[in-house]
Amino acid sequence: MYVDKNPYHLKAIYNMHESCSHCGLHYKIEPSFFYGAMYVSYALTVAIGVAAFIIAKVFIGLDLITSFIAIIAALVILMPVTARLARNIYINIFVHYDKDALKK
Repeated sequence: MYVDKNPYHLKAIYNMHESCSHCGLHYKIEPSFFYGAMYVSYALTVAIGVAAFIIAKVFIGLDLITSFIAIIAALVILMPVTARLARNIYINIFVHYDKDALKK
């Protein structure tokens, strides 16, 4: 889906191919289609933040301030992965894979 497979190359984080090499789907379905992925990204970052807090506070036993620092660190480190994953989830909500699309 992406030109550069490594999400940590930040200059090319959102550079996408024009269409899918397997089914021929045109990724730019409409202008500003991926703005809706912000809502998916929000949900993912909330889930990561909650998980980081539980791991830091409950399992490791860090104090409150250090636990919040762990949340910030987890969100910053995982931001490129979260951004791409949100786009992938968003497009899969509206477009379903058709293995016979190229045959048609």
